[in-house]
Amino acid sequence: MRTALIGYGLGGAAFHAPFIATTPGLTLSAVVTGNPERRAEVRARYPDTALLDAPDDVWRQAADFDLVVVTTPNRYHASHARSALEHDLDAVVDKPFAGGVAEAKALATLAETRGRRLVPFHNRRWDGDFRTVRRLLAEGVLGDVHRFESRFERWRPEVKDSWKESGDPADLGGIVHDLGTHLIDQAVALFGRPRTVYAEVRALREHARAHDDAFLALTHDNGVVSHLWMSALAEDQGPRFRVLGNRAAYVKHGMDPQEERLKAGVTPGGPSWGIERPDAWGTVSGTPTPTEPGAYQTFYATIAAGRTPVTAQDAITGLEVVEAAFASAATGTTVSLAN
Repeated sequence: MRTALIGYGLGGAAFHAPFIATTPGLTLSAVVTGNPERRAEVRARYPDTALLDAPDDVWRQAADFDLVVVTTPNRYHASHARSALEHDLDAVVDKPFAGGVAEAKALATLAETRGRRLVPFHNRRWDGDFRTVRRLLAEGVLGDVHRFESRFERWRPEVKDSWKESGDPADLGGIVHDLGTHLIDQAVALFGRPRTVYAEVRALREHARAHDDAFLALTHDNGVVSHLWMSALAEDQGPRFRVLGNRAAYVKHGMDPQEERLKAGVTPGGPSWGIERPDAWGTVSGTPTPTEPGAYQTFYATIAAGRTPVTAQDAITGLEVVEAAFASAATGTTVSLAN
């Protein structure tokens, strides 16, 4: 599949391009970026890849591509995805998938009408620690789970001049859109669409224009409660996962190693890819438990095989939770999701 990658910031450079370029059945045909330094990086690492200045260049050459990957600033995700679909191209769209539920549903309808694949990029379903949680649940090691705790916490006390920390609602900045979308997607993937959402969303840092600290509580139909924390002001960070069942508990600290390796320019692949050091493993009732290998490569391998690794409906559900969370935080109430 001839692939055009729109955007070459951290997402494009670390999470998309290396996998598109190394996945059998995919070709990194073009990268869209107007930034001179990023263009130089693409030339050095992917010398056979064409460089385009703007998304309009992709639409003018739509017949030369099969797939578009959208990893631009959040405010452009939905519009670029719509343009790809209107030009009869499959589309992978970084999170957040759209600005809201209505916009996401419209995109899904357009994709169905056009007969194209529209795939939300929720690569953290292939984090090694999350894969371990899935395995433990499937094997029944923990028994009946009653609480799922999940955290993405960072220590970034200084506010950055970035669209991710913009106070303009159109930028879709803030920590719920940035980190929360991952946590919500993982909880929904494990336990299904919640029936209620309670949230506390705050801006804590001096001069913060966007929310930078949040807590969400999701109650699922099977009785599991998901407690999700995300923060830019956590100097002491809690466990990445704490999953409590009536037989045992799984506790895991630290982050999946794939991201740091990708940021360092490591090409994914090989037998050691995604393997975590034993001293970083989580525990089941105090006993160290090997972490499943991280496998971000599975996302694009599934795309190349003609299948859909994450559905548009999954992203719509995630955005329903996001909208309910903001409503809950604004009113101080628990919000029920409509059936």
